[in-house]
Amino acid sequence: MPQRQCSSFRQGRVRNSCRLSASFTFNRSRTGRRRVKPPQTFGARSLVAPRRVVTARPYKQMSPRTTSMNQEANNPRGPAKRLAIYNHKGGVGKTTLTVNLASAMAALGHTVLLVDSDPQCNLTSYLIEDSVVNDLLDESDGDNGQTIWSALKPVVEATGLPRSIPPIQVGQNLSLIPGDVRLAEFEAELTSFWGDCFQRKLRGFRGTSALSNVVSAAVQQTGATVVLYDTGPNIGPLNRIILLDCDAFVVPAACELFSVRAIKTLGHTLASWISDWSSVVELAPSSVSLLPGRPQPLGYIPQRFRVYDSLPSKTFLSWLPEIEKTFKSDLLSLLDRVDPSLVQTATAPLNLGFVPDFGSRAVAAQREGVPLWRTGYGTTVQRNAAWTCFSRLAKTILGRLEGVDNRRAS
Repeated sequence: MPQRQCSSFRQGRVRNSCRLSASFTFNRSRTGRRRVKPPQTFGARSLVAPRRVVTARPYKQMSPRTTSMNQEANNPRGPAKRLAIYNHKGGVGKTTLTVNLASAMAALGHTVLLVDSDPQCNLTSYLIEDSVVNDLLDESDGDNGQTIWSALKPVVEATGLPRSIPPIQVGQNLSLIPGDVRLAEFEAELTSFWGDCFQRKLRGFRGTSALSNVVSAAVQQTGATVVLYDTGPNIGPLNRIILLDCDAFVVPAACELFSVRAIKTLGHTLASWISDWSSVVELAPSSVSLLPGRPQPLGYIPQRFRVYDSLPSKTFLSWLPEIEKTFKSDLLSLLDRVDPSLVQTATAPLNLGFVPDFGSRAVAAQREGVPLWRTGYGTTVQRNAAWTCFSRLAKTILGRLEGVDNRRAS
């Protein structure tokens, strides 16, 4: 399948988008808004500078339709490191952090695959125009569907193995598997799949590894070196298989009481998930595809704090020792009991970097579909500060990921 390209024009609008096309280009209308050249009908926002067109890197050729994965052996995991930005507490800015972190990694030369694994589809809505998101959702149930639900639907309906769908290229070195509200239907089946694993039923192993296999196929198509999952704010069965599929995870933390308490819950939850999956691995037949089941904590990211005269507020600073203490005692220590090798990458400093509250600039960036340092809102100094913040954070996380072993469970 030809690559799907998008330009860097922001605030675009798709016209005549009654059907989705796998190949598209953009031009500029007299009003300055983005439009599609007929007959192509598919559009996306970009994560690069306005008024600058990016030539996308070619994907491997595929058949015109989404293709079915014939067997697990044809879908190796690939070398990409998989990372989740995860905290089951809502309102900590996971999606905004994921977009800007992925954009910084891409700008630094890494090929990044984003996976919108939250049924709310916030990541997809950030990066793709609303009208196109609506078309994606309308078409997702058909044979030519191109969302994460389109890939997983055969597994939910027990009609076959997951499909391989071509990711959407949303920026230079940056691609996306679009989310879908119907992903909730897949999540509803995961509890049953999980139970089937303990009964050594092939259906259970295929169901729990289905999303991982979809991502593996996308990694092959894009040549991604890093995969970032955008997760929902819960500790449900979907996030369980996502964390078990990841090589590592990072915990965003707001500096307040509820976020600290969430870290405590997260430690107990992860320890339980990893222990249970270890039991599943022992029961699994040798021929099935398994999740690695070894997510390693890289650290935490304090964020969404106010800055006064270039200095963090005193209230924010007062919470830092509590976050550090809780992360060590209620997360690292519990994972260490499960398997000491899980915490070998969680070296000092556990604080990976600070992300302040960008206020109205974050809202403007979301509206434009760009990272914070590319928004037209604010001053050059503010944009440079945003780039410094996220590029530094990206380098730190990439450095930690190099020490993570992404071997499979089988």
